[in-house]
Amino acid sequence: MTVSSIRRTEPPRHRAAPRDQRRRRGRRRGRGPRVALLVCLALVVLAAGGAGWLYLKLDGDISTFDSGGLSDNRPGAGSSKGENILVIGSDTRTGGNSALGGGDKDDVGRSDTAFLLHVYADHRHALAVSIPRDTLVTVPSCKLPDGSWTKARPDTMFNAAYSVGQTAEGNPACTQNTVEQLTGLRVDHTVVVDFKGFARLTEVVGGVRVCLPQDVYENDLDPHLTSPGKLLFHKGEQSVSGQRALDYVRIRHGIGDGSDIGRIKRQQAFVASLLKEVKSKGLTPARLLPLADAATESLTVDPGLGSAGKLISFAMSLKDIDLHNTKFLTLPWRYEGSRVAIVQPDADALWAALKADRTIDGKDAGGKQTGASGSSAPAASPSASSSPAPVSGDGIDVAVYNGTAVPGLAARAAEALTADGFTVTGTATASDQDHTTTLVEYGPGLEDRARTVAAAFPGAGLRSVTGSGIKVVLGQSYAGSPAATASASPAPTAVPSEVADGARSADDNPCSDLTYG
Repeated sequence: MTVSSIRRTEPPRHRAAPRDQRRRRGRRRGRGPRVALLVCLALVVLAAGGAGWLYLKLDGDISTFDSGGLSDNRPGAGSSKGENILVIGSDTRTGGNSALGGGDKDDVGRSDTAFLLHVYADHRHALAVSIPRDTLVTVPSCKLPDGSWTKARPDTMFNAAYSVGQTAEGNPACTQNTVEQLTGLRVDHTVVVDFKGFARLTEVVGGVRVCLPQDVYENDLDPHLTSPGKLLFHKGEQSVSGQRALDYVRIRHGIGDGSDIGRIKRQQAFVASLLKEVKSKGLTPARLLPLADAATESLTVDPGLGSAGKLISFAMSLKDIDLHNTKFLTLPWRYEGSRVAIVQPDADALWAALKADRTIDGKDAGGKQTGASGSSAPAASPSASSSPAPVSGDGIDVAVYNGTAVPGLAARAAEALTADGFTVTGTATASDQDHTTTLVEYGPGLEDRARTVAAAFPGAGLRSVTGSGIKVVLGQSYAGSPAATASASPAPTAVPSEVADGARSADDNPCSDLTYG
């Protein structure tokens, strides 16, 4: 059972005054949905070594978003040895994108596609983890256009984070905050991409090979049409570019199982094929400029990538990554009604593997670079150094909430409580992840039972509330305790096989595994 909400257990923190917003010169562009632009730009820039003229051209087109919207409670810079890049595709229609994607040009910007790209410290491996837009997550406190901050929202669809503030430009900082809280990994860079740049990029490279299991018609792209309409794609392998490429990655209802999960897998195959196309052609400087234009004119990035020099420096870090070592997979998931729930402990095992720079098959890809061990748990404090005395939880029901940014902490506590005889009714993320000490909340008539629960968490506080039941909100004091360490599973050497088996390599044949449609 999943617990869906919790009362705020501490008063809201007052935020510091908004940081100065920094933007690159050049007009601000609309954002769009496809995920290939950053990776492909990084690869093709390598073909233009020494082309100094490119810097000026790129600099004039790059836009940045306000970094003042990033959380004050981020994972540490050493949360992983490698680099993590969040790539967001928005279905916003501003800046001429409505001509390609349809819809109202003044509509609110939404996150249509997102993946976290982990570049391993050895700079020879990379893993892109797609996050389904309907995934139920906690959207943390995020900055609004007027400078105020929202309250955290548990059990909210992942793509709602990008719409916080209800602006056509969207809120990439809020999506980054959400991903950092979800994974426990620090996002080093965030990139947002749009329709126009995606379509143009596919034209510049001369088309991308795709493979379809059936003929596809207009009403497969737009289910509101009353007739099939014209043929968009014929069955089998073919090359697509421009509008046809955009239609291919957007189509959902008339192909495969019609789900967003199926579309994600199709998009992963498309990006893999696009990377293969770029690598195989060895683009010349004469062909590089239009490709760079297609990318940078449609990118909005964090200030850390807000110049040609920074982008090219990042590109150089990818030059030794082999296509076979570039993998794509989807966050471990299951359906929860019409939404998507995260499967645990599989997801935590995946994030732990990335923190430790282990590939999906368990190989150490940490390289020679030094860094933190990947553990986000703080050192144990003196007050938390003692193990709890044995308690009996027979007949006591309790829900467990993680009030920290340490992934998997609620699952560890639930395991320990179950071992002591408690009945754990559910685990979830608390609405705030900055709790210092553990707190046990209890409803009327449950004080004695709550004290028994608190005895399992040395130093925990007690609070009477008007709601029913008993709830434990875990704090950093528990995260650093021997009890949490003892209940934690051994550090995984690889992600679960059922997750790894679903991965796709960038060098796979486009017609392989068409079960996704």
